[in-house]
Amino acid sequence: MINIPNILAFIRLLIAPLMFWIILNPQIFTDMGWHISWNYYIATLLFVIASTTDFFDGYVARELDQITIVGQILDPLADKMLTLAAFLGLMMSGAASAWAIYIIIVRELFITGLRTLSLSEGIDVSASMAGKVKTVAQMIAIGFLLMHWPFGDALLWIAVALTVYSGAEYVIGFSKAYKGKL
Repeated sequence: MINIPNILAFIRLLIAPLMFWIILNPQIFTDMGWHISWNYYIATLLFVIASTTDFFDGYVARELDQITIVGQILDPLADKMLTLAAFLGLMMSGAASAWAIYIIIVRELFITGLRTLSLSEGIDVSASMAGKVKTVAQMIAIGFLLMHWPFGDALLWIAVALTVYSGAEYVIGFSKAYKGKL
């Protein structure tokens, strides 16, 4: 249970609430006389560090054959906590569309539930390429929104479209696998 991939996923679990707190409390830095942009930089840096652990935990798990049931649950949970902390913080601070965030949250919760069901049924519905592209699109959108760069809103809506598409693909894959099991 305690291996490098699971430790990296756990680090993501710890970074998510810290980043969320920083997004919602910009006065931390401005009260110290720093420019508000430092809030953006630090939140983005935490997000990038945590996102990097997402890449490495999967890579290490495959390369060192350290794939565990705990990791199969912990990794997507840590991913969701990180992205949802960023998206909710951005929405609550007025930097992201509430509708876009709502669509993403509903999809993520639904697919997380479906993933849990598939594990309990012994059905392996691994992340598809669309799911991986969705994750990258969400991470890029979050980075742009955290930094208040142009095109952040457009990138967010592209991420929403990819989120919906990959969710539909996951449901179809699960349905086929479940029917094949019957």
